Amino acid sequence: METPDETLALAAASGDSAAFAALVTRHYDRIFALGWRLTGSKAEAEDLAQDICAALPHRLRGWRAEARFTTWLYRVVVNAAHDARRRAAVRNRAADGWGDWEIARQESMAQDRAAQDWLSESMGRLPPELRDTVALVLGEDMTQAEAGAVLGLSEGTIAWRMSEVKKRLRAMAAEEAQA
Repeated sequence: METPDETLALAAASGDSAAFAALVTRHYDRIFALGWRLTGSKAEAEDLAQDICAALPHRLRGWRAEARFTTWLYRVVVNAAHDARRRAAVRNRAADGWGDWEIARQESMAQDRAAQDWLSESMGRLPPELRDTVALVLGEDMTQAEAGAVLGLSEGTIAWRMSEVKKRLRAMAAEEAQA
């Protein structure tokens, strides 16, 4: 007569490796088949069955023999499949989110580089006195009064030059937009 599953499970929970081997041999195909039905994938079912069998010695310590062993084992398989599904969904959402974030980051960096390149090229087309003013006010973060002191000009002249720079840059941008 064959040893009942419940007897083997109690022995396996106590560390009996022969009882554990008998349980795995007896139920591996059931674990795999249910895993395949739950996941719809042979490869995922194989991974699931292996993970369950690897964790079974630890899980058996929590088995209280209140239900038939097979009922408990089916619940373990269903829970493991649900956990795997949740983990896959989280990974997919994270991967999708990361991909979107990275694409947006790369686009933003490309736009910033393009804007910086355009500004550098456009600044090169300005007369030297306007470039000097912009270099001090924006590049060196000086006040208009400080830039005026460096250039030997009044604060009003620096304000006019900055206004002129903005006007010319807008005109260059509009000209390029029409081209």
